[in-house]
Amino acid sequence: MRKIAPAFMILIITLSGCGSSKKQLEKGNYDAAIERAVKQLRKDPRDAKQIAILDKSYRVANEQDNERIRFLKMESLPANWDEIYLINKRLSDRQSLVRSVTPLELNGKSISYEYIDYMPEMIAAKRKSADYYYAHGNELMKNNQKESFRQAYYEFVRAKEYVGDYENIDNKIEESKYLGMSRVVISLINKSMLKFTPEFEEDLLALDLPRLNSEWVEYHIMNYNNNLKYDYFININVKTIAVSPDQTMQRDSVIKRDVEDGFNYQVDSRGNVMKDSLGNDIKTKRYKTLQCALIETVQSKSCVIEGDIEILQSSPGKLLKKEPLGASSHFENISARAVGDINALNKFQLQKTKSSPVPFPDDMEMIFRCSESLKRAINGAVQNNRRLIN
Repeated sequence: MRKIAPAFMILIITLSGCGSSKKQLEKGNYDAAIERAVKQLRKDPRDAKQIAILDKSYRVANEQDNERIRFLKMESLPANWDEIYLINKRLSDRQSLVRSVTPLELNGKSISYEYIDYMPEMIAAKRKSADYYYAHGNELMKNNQKESFRQAYYEFVRAKEYVGDYENIDNKIEESKYLGMSRVVISLINKSMLKFTPEFEEDLLALDLPRLNSEWVEYHIMNYNNNLKYDYFININVKTIAVSPDQTMQRDSVIKRDVEDGFNYQVDSRGNVMKDSLGNDIKTKRYKTLQCALIETVQSKSCVIEGDIEILQSSPGKLLKKEPLGASSHFENISARAVGDINALNKFQLQKTKSSPVPFPDDMEMIFRCSESLKRAINGAVQNNRRLIN
């Protein structure tokens, strides 16, 4: 049984391979059928079913491609040369693949195909296609629109990939890329009563620009280059900054706790110690109540920064979106002192007694603490509204 199993598995794999190429042929996926047939024929060049599938798929695929080329040439459109080149390349690649297993023998007949040199046709089509892309790119540049500049960029890149020797092609690629790019400047506008230092503003806008940038959109922080024309403006408006005064509150509580404190003998009406069924004295637990006063000192202080984010388009000038933006920070320190038996306290209450009052943070420190939260809010707002910018 063990010797039969491997042979059986090989048969299953062989049959499935045959069925696979046949299935592709039946679906009209001729190149897929050719690839799978070639793969099987490299293992067994005498496989009649695979030879027949290869022969039919190859002839039909070539016939369809050549008919398509004839149609495209008769249509005489400059844009067709790219497809003509790609079809010729497919014909050449298909020929190379099939030649790796031919000639073959099928029913005593040799199966082979005449070699066709597709290179001259490919080179000519490639050149004409590049000429079209180059000329079309120049036409698109005349539209003076971002979408046209972007399409022109792709046309020039394709022309260079195909030929690469057009005059000033690199300059045209660079120019179309520059003109097709949308530029966004993110600015912080402080409308509060507090004056920010340049370092503080820079820290607030320390955004991950590479993560924000895309192929056609680049972000800038503040307006540091007056020579650039910006297409979008993101204004972070800080309107109010409120810092609460130092607040100290005292909370008093009395904690009581019953703990075991030895035992008493259980006696009967005559005062005799009672016995259990085994003759042992019956004892009952005795408890005592511990009491401690916990005097807590709660120090607190808070900061709130409020404003909004505006996203504006420069041409045409309009407000795309405006939404509130804000952040807050809170300082709190709890310390306590105990009066009485500290054994009445649980571990959390006892821990408070080990803390002491601390100096309050000053107003600027509270603002700096709040700025960390504000930075995250700014970054989130910019990220969430990227879809508005293109």
